[in-house]
Amino acid sequence: MAVHGKVYLVGAGPGDPGLLTVKGLRCLQQADLVLYDGLVNPLLLRLTSAQVERTSRIKSATDRVAGQDEINRRLIEAASAGKTVVRLKGGDPFIFGRGSEEAAALAAANIDFEVVPGVTAAVAAGEYSGLSFTHRDYSSAVAFVTGHEDPTKEHPALDYAAIARFPGTLVFYMGLHRLEPLVDALLRGGKPATTPACVVSSATNPSQRTIAAPLGQLAEAVRAADLHPPSIIVVGECVSRRETIAWFEKRPLFGRRIGITRPVAQAGPMIDRVLQLGAEPVLLPTIQILPPDDWQPIDETLARLEEFDWLVFTSVNGVDAFMGRLWDSGGDARRLGTVRIAAIGPATGESLRRFGLRPDLMPRAFRAESLAEELRPHVAGKRVLWARADRGRDVLPDELANAGALVEQLIVYRNVDATSLPQAELSRLEQGELDWIALGSPSIVQSLQTLCTQAALGQLGGRTRLASISPVTTARAREIGLPIAAEATDYTWDGLLDAILRAESVE
Repeated sequence: MAVHGKVYLVGAGPGDPGLLTVKGLRCLQQADLVLYDGLVNPLLLRLTSAQVERTSRIKSATDRVAGQDEINRRLIEAASAGKTVVRLKGGDPFIFGRGSEEAAALAAANIDFEVVPGVTAAVAAGEYSGLSFTHRDYSSAVAFVTGHEDPTKEHPALDYAAIARFPGTLVFYMGLHRLEPLVDALLRGGKPATTPACVVSSATNPSQRTIAAPLGQLAEAVRAADLHPPSIIVVGECVSRRETIAWFEKRPLFGRRIGITRPVAQAGPMIDRVLQLGAEPVLLPTIQILPPDDWQPIDETLARLEEFDWLVFTSVNGVDAFMGRLWDSGGDARRLGTVRIAAIGPATGESLRRFGLRPDLMPRAFRAESLAEELRPHVAGKRVLWARADRGRDVLPDELANAGALVEQLIVYRNVDATSLPQAELSRLEQGELDWIALGSPSIVQSLQTLCTQAALGQLGGRTRLASISPVTTARAREIGLPIAAEATDYTWDGLLDAILRAESVE
């Protein structure tokens, strides 16, 4: 008997990746295959290790059209092969989506499936733009209406005269392309031209825009603003009250687009904070973190840890690689015995805490010079082991050696330049769509310059400003002709974003 897999029809929410449900996250973590539609935020794909495929019903330069029947077949075939499949859909799977059609196809094929509801676009658009669709003083009902009926229908199902008389808030999905006839139909049905109305475009994303006008003037106002789908049209008294409770568009970096140059696997905390500030994270990974070519020197050093007095970490990567190999080779933190530990900064220190370790020393300024200075009184005649990358500055070992330490360097990971930037993100940089790029190290500066096309380089320091994590990073950027517009005073990725905030606040 054939073993079937299972399909989860998961609502991804309307854009903000934080709106994915806990159950949706679990489904992504368990999936073998994810079929996601064009309205899904690609940042959600970081949450899965599954094979991912994008489906599109609209032809574009990068996507071929995949009809609904083809999508249904793909779901059935993958599940029949025993795979756990997530069909990731923008908003909610059933609300003006085709999730119910997919569910029916799966049921007809005797495929096991579940539906995982998502935050539907209208609800999120309203609450991210200050629109309370219901309120005890002015609206006791809300109607969700499609602005795009099935074109194959012989007779439209919508009665706009009845809709115009609806005693509450009207919310239209997918109606931007026919806004003018929709408004005309409501006016002919008796809706006053003075009724407050608005269009919310790209809801819950940093590119969200809300254009409000009386119903009779809405089409003209939206045309002048050049709004684009996806969008929600709202008609009702709630629009006139939105300014008092609007919050999302008031975030300090709202609408800014910030390039993140960290490796994707390590960019999570940076992405989260950029989103919290209202900006859009644009992933521009310039380096890759890879294991060493040969583990033997590391294993030999781990076997004699008792010889060292100090163990020094200058990056989260160093901690993860060193402690990970210690564990994989059959050891744990007990092998460190009486070895004292120094960490360059709070991020590295926090990484140590995940392994149940506290740093004995952390400098006040998070840079190699400060770490060497504060270690100097403690290392004369001592054996120091530095767990490091295969490239980087030699300030630390030189300074410690001058202080009388016996320094041994152990390469626990490789820091390798990426071979290319993601094409879609590079195109955005070339077109001047990015506001900032965050530079986290001198090697990132060098790699970015190498990976950029001439068109992209022309934007750096002009339309796209550069922010540096430290004076050393700034110096490297200026050496190769890249101007720095903001520099962190706290040499961390959080400090880098704080520097961007300061620069924006003085404008």
